[in-house]
Amino acid sequence: MTVTLSADTAERPGRLREFWFYFRENRGAVIGLWIFAAFAFLALFGPWIAPHDPTAQFRDATLQPPFWQEGGSWTYPLGTDPLGRDMLSRLIVGARFSFFVGIVVVSIAASGGIIVGLIAGFAPKWLDTIIMRIMDVILAFPSLLLALVLVAILGPSLTNAMIAIAIVLQPHYVRLTRASVLAEKQKDYVTSARVAGAGFFRLMFVTVLPNCLAPIIVQAALSFSTAILDAAALGFLGMGAQPPTPEWGTMLAEAREFILRAWWVVTFPGLAILVTVLAINLMGDGLRDALDPKLKRS
Repeated sequence: MTVTLSADTAERPGRLREFWFYFRENRGAVIGLWIFAAFAFLALFGPWIAPHDPTAQFRDATLQPPFWQEGGSWTYPLGTDPLGRDMLSRLIVGARFSFFVGIVVVSIAASGGIIVGLIAGFAPKWLDTIIMRIMDVILAFPSLLLALVLVAILGPSLTNAMIAIAIVLQPHYVRLTRASVLAEKQKDYVTSARVAGAGFFRLMFVTVLPNCLAPIIVQAALSFSTAILDAAALGFLGMGAQPPTPEWGTMLAEAREFILRAWWVVTFPGLAILVTVLAINLMGDGLRDALDPKLKRS
C-alpha cells in the first residue's frame, strides 16, 4: 500500500511537467494563458482597481475623448461615455461580469452535460436514442437564436441569459461525453472493474469518467469564450444584463448611436471582448495539444 501511494505521489508532478512541456510548445497558448490570468485578476479585484465608480456620472465630462486626443485628460484615461461615466472603470469592472458568466455557464452546461452523456453511454439503446435525438433537436437551432427565445420566455436579465446559454451549450458536452464513454467501455480496465464487482455508479463516475476528462476540459475552455460572446450578444440586443450594469455587450448597445461622434465608446468594449475571447481560444488550443495523446510529438 505504501509503495502504491509513493508511486502515485511521484507520478503526479511528472504528469504536470509533461503537460506544461507540451502546453508551452504552443506560444499562442502561453500568451493566451497570461492574458486570461490578467482577465481573472481584473475580475477578482476590479472594483478596487478601477479609478472611479463604474456607475458614477460626471455630467461635466460627457463624451470626453481619451487622454491622447485633444480635450482628453488623465482623469478619464480612456474617455467617458454619453452619461459621463469613466470608460476605463466600466471596462475593468465589466471583466467581472464576463468572467462570472463564463464560470457559471460552463459549470452548469458541463455538469449537466457530463451526467446526461454518461447516462446515454451506459443506457440501453432505446434510452440512448431518445437522449441523443433530443440533443440533435437542440443543436438544429442556431445557438444565439435559441438563447434569445429562451431569454424572451424567462425575461431579460443576466441570470436568465446565463441559464439560456448553458442550455444551448449542454448538447456539446452530452455528445462529447457519450462518445468518450463508448470508446472507454470497450477497454480492458472497464471489463476488469465490472468483473471485480464495481457498481453501476462507481463504474460511471470513478472508473470511466476520469479517463474522459481530457476532451471535456478542452471543450470547457472553448465554451468559456462562447459564453462570453453569447452574453455580450444578448446584452447588445437588450436581452442580457440591463443598464447601468457595466457588462461589455450592454456597453456596446448603449453606445451604438454615438459610433460616429465618439469612436472610443464602441471600440474599447469591442476590443475587450475580442482580446478576451481570442486569448481563451488560444489557451484552448494549447490545452488540446497538451491533453490529446495523438497530437503529442515524441
